[in-house]
Amino acid sequence: MTDTYVGAIDQGTTGTRFMVFDHGGQVVANAYEKHEQIYPEPGWVEHDPIEIWENTRAVVTDALDSAGIDAEQLEAIGITNQRETTLVWDADTGKPVHNALVWQDRRTTDRVEQLQAEDKVERIREKTGLEADAYFSATKVEWLLDNAEPLKLSASRGEDVRDRAESGDLLMGTIDSWLVYNLTGNHVTDVTNASRTMLYDIHEMAWDEELLAEFDVPEAMLPEVRPSSDEDYYGTTDADGFLGAEVPVAGALGDQQAALFGQTCFDRGDAKNTYGTGSFYLTNTGEEAVESDHGLLTTVGFQRSGEPVQYALEGSIFITGAAVEWLEDVDLINNAAQTAELARSVDSTDGVYLVPAFTGLGAPHWDGRARGTIVGMTRGTRKEHIVRAALEAIAYQTRDVAEAMEADAGVETTELRVDGGAVKNDFLCQLQADILQTKIVRPEVDETTALGSAYAAGLAVGYWETVDELRDNWQVDREFTPERDAAEVDARYERWGEAVDRARDWAREE
Repeated sequence: MTDTYVGAIDQGTTGTRFMVFDHGGQVVANAYEKHEQIYPEPGWVEHDPIEIWENTRAVVTDALDSAGIDAEQLEAIGITNQRETTLVWDADTGKPVHNALVWQDRRTTDRVEQLQAEDKVERIREKTGLEADAYFSATKVEWLLDNAEPLKLSASRGEDVRDRAESGDLLMGTIDSWLVYNLTGNHVTDVTNASRTMLYDIHEMAWDEELLAEFDVPEAMLPEVRPSSDEDYYGTTDADGFLGAEVPVAGALGDQQAALFGQTCFDRGDAKNTYGTGSFYLTNTGEEAVESDHGLLTTVGFQRSGEPVQYALEGSIFITGAAVEWLEDVDLINNAAQTAELARSVDSTDGVYLVPAFTGLGAPHWDGRARGTIVGMTRGTRKEHIVRAALEAIAYQTRDVAEAMEADAGVETTELRVDGGAVKNDFLCQLQADILQTKIVRPEVDETTALGSAYAAGLAVGYWETVDELRDNWQVDREFTPERDAAEVDARYERWGEAVDRARDWAREE
């Protein structure tokens, strides 16, 4: 094991990373590349799939070269990806018919409201565990099939878009499928990504005919669904390809499930929160798909070959780290690291609350027409107060989800494992402990999303034999315990709820 490794492609919302891990779960190579965020209209968000694939090849090559590792030393590759982001491509040419529609994209809000008006929301929730929302893939692929003009112009033999999709000439998938297709030539997804499409029955573990009919998505264009850690592999890379070696692609998980796996949350009741562009709080519910009465999602946590599916409850918060990016965009800060210094320079927000509903509100509110709001400002409000309010909003939104999680799962969270770029901020971690009144535990390796996909792939090929080896790898970097008075925190949290109410149902069609 000393000279072999497992690689992980972590394709996120803002960029693509490739990491190489050794048997101890330590990082031995790392490369990262950003990609363009495309905003054709307000509320629309797109990515160029070709750019993502080119960046993937570049970071894999750069990481291996910088560490002096040959591709033949990789026992396996795992993939983790921004979930729900959806694209359609030509099966023969491999060319996308349109940019990918990103999970944040709200262009199909009207379609979701139509589903609500037709009383179809509960039926969708029963099958998929999801709220009917523009967040998920179903309305995105429906929009692509109706609106992909480049495809209509190039359609051969006079066939329209849907005819070509029906015949399997067009393929659809989330970003994991796109990468697997380009790496191996196979059209495959894993159970976690399938569970985020709003087309997949998480109880039957199969594409659902009723939902496919509702959104007019031909089954012929869907990927094969496989376990997250797959002993039969999704395929292998081509020795004549850019890697120059045959490497099994043996694991894939959507990014939040990958973080759950990387944090070794293998047992019922284990919980983690990932702080990235958004934040995603998951609790393992074991082999039971717990239905939510409090605005959470029921989702597939992970599945290993030959083993039952493990489910999770999830609270999806759309904007957390992206709120810090917004502070930078409007020149309130120069970089993300500055937020802690500015926030510490004032004792409180002085009554200011920032609700970062830039793309609507996710769990537990599910309001696609909510918009970003700052309330409580006075003439004495300074940028320090607004910066601190942005960090507090991250923690308050997490508490919204934590309280819903405890109500649904019936399990009180005694500690929360955290990961993602924002948890390098000690001030935020302490703030989170105070507002949750719960211990926050930060691991040594905070890139747990990539680590989780590496673990899934490595288990599939026998690089690691048991999950106990992975538990042994997990090491605590620091723990944060509550320091603020609970009554004071509760009073401010109550005011946060009032601020959220003011942000709701704001967007209107012009």
